[in-house]
Amino acid sequence: MKIIKNTRIIISCIWLSACALKPATSTKNGDVRDYKYAYISQTNSLTSSTGVSVDGNYYSTSKSVNPRDIISGILAKEGFVLLTELRKEKASETLIVNYGESGRRNTGMGSYAIEVTIQFISSESSELISSCTAEGRGETEADDIRKAISRCLNALILE
Repeated sequence: MKIIKNTRIIISCIWLSACALKPATSTKNGDVRDYKYAYISQTNSLTSSTGVSVDGNYYSTSKSVNPRDIISGILAKEGFVLLTELRKEKASETLIVNYGESGRRNTGMGSYAIEVTIQFISSESSELISSCTAEGRGETEADDIRKAISRCLNALILE
């Protein structure tokens, strides 16, 4: 009986750890707070859907996200002035922000997490100032990306 109980506990722990998101990580070669302006590279929008069948009827919802919009909102809230184009006269005070999806991880039960990486690069020197990586999981891929970006930037800016 004790063996069965211990086996259940071990299986539960393995299952729960597989479902958990990895902690957000960041690398800092400098402080993003030393900069006033941010130029965010263009990103493509993503539309994703989720649905359910109830009594023979199918119901679905679609969600859209453009990573640039999420990043812009968070940086604007933190006091950065967002530039629509790079300007030489502001290069010493400007960060170039790059976004990329850096992976997917199966978290079990048909679920997965999307991982994103965001880089902050000096416009003047083209050196990496900071970067962050985080996973997100939601109802749709759009939710996954939205959550991953928020976790990533929170780890970088709020540290």
